Amino acid sequence: MPTFVHGKNAYFQLDNAAGSLVDLSAYCDDIGFPQEVSADETTTFGSADKTYIVGLGDAKLSVSGKFDATLDAHMQGVIAALKAGTNASSSFVFGPAGSATGKVKYSGESIVTSYEVSEKVSDVVEFKAELQITGAVTRGTF
Repeated sequence: MPTFVHGKNAYFQLDNAAGSLVDLSAYCDDIGFPQEVSADETTTFGSADKTYIVGLGDAKLSVSGKFDATLDAHMQGVIAALKAGTNASSSFVFGPAGSATGKVKYSGESIVTSYEVSEKVSDVVEFKAELQITGAVTRGTF
C-alpha cells in the first residue's frame, strides 16, 4: 500500500559561501526537481522512422518562497563565491518528505544559475532560485 506524504514537510539545504550546508526550508514554499535523460538521434538515410540511443542525464532544482534578509545574504554570498571562482559548485540536499531518519534524500552539487527577488504592491516579497545540477544526483536516506 502506498505511503503518501504532504508537501509541508519538504526539506532543503544549500551550501553557504563558506561551503557549509544551511537549512533554508523555513524560507521555501515550492521546489521543483526535474530529472531528464536525453534521447540522441541515430537515424540514418533510408530509415522510415527515427531511432535513438540513451544520452546524458540532466537535473535542475527550482526553489521559491518568501524573501527574507538572511536568505538574501545567503544567496548573494553563494552567487559571489561562484562568480569569483572561490566555489566551483554548491552542495544541496533535498528531502521531499522531510529530514526524519529513513526519509528519502537527494543530494549532489549545483550551480546557482539565477536568483530573483520579486514583489507586488499587494503581496509578500518572494524569491526564486534556479540551480543546475552538475554531476550525478545521489538518492539515499537521512
